[in-house]
Amino acid sequence: MHPAAATATPDLSAQAERPPKLRRVTTADAIFERLYDDIVSLKMPPGMALQEKRIAEDFAVSRTPVREALLRLSEGGLVDIYPQSGTVVSRVPVSAIPEAVVVRKALEGTTVERAAQIASAPDLSRLDAIITRQRALSILGDTSGFHEEDEAFHEAIAQIAGYPGIWGILKSVKVQIDRARRLTLPVLGRMENVVGEHAVIRDAIAAHDVEAARAAMTHHLSAVIPDVAELRTRYPDYFC
Repeated sequence: MHPAAATATPDLSAQAERPPKLRRVTTADAIFERLYDDIVSLKMPPGMALQEKRIAEDFAVSRTPVREALLRLSEGGLVDIYPQSGTVVSRVPVSAIPEAVVVRKALEGTTVERAAQIASAPDLSRLDAIITRQRALSILGDTSGFHEEDEAFHEAIAQIAGYPGIWGILKSVKVQIDRARRLTLPVLGRMENVVGEHAVIRDAIAAHDVEAARAAMTHHLSAVIPDVAELRTRYPDYFC
């Protein structure tokens, strides 16, 4: 080999040591994420008016990134923009929920089946820790923390299965479900039921019982539909 050719060989070890590329977060991204979280958590309930000027003042920015963030939220079905009237938080579209549940059942059925096939002892310990935290939060009545751990449980299953990208897809699909479920958690006994359903899923994964794992996940995800039917009666202004 010619000496010059040898020096042209790339240093793969140096490339491997490079830190991962960080995502650049713009002002519009930050505004979007804050408003997104507040809408999904119902801190900003359906029907609430959003004022561009007030949001811009809160973030100490011009209205341009605020408008960009609101447009993204509109595309995601979380706000309604009326050119002559202003912007309001969208009501939860009941008709969109059954389809979102179908998508969740299909994708999370796949992840839980795979998790049941390959889950290791550390994977089970991870699920156990989440369930333990959920049980404690349920006793405390901390619905916000409980919801975060609920998300962590389902995300953990996707990661155990080796399909982390599926969870990314589901986050956008299930956004309207998440808004409705926030209203179910204060219902007496609902958080305890969720913990029990998660425990059944965990046990099926531990037993490497693929069919039982899918059945438990399907049962768990199906619970949201009758809940929404009742919630629509109790909170008519929140749904459409």
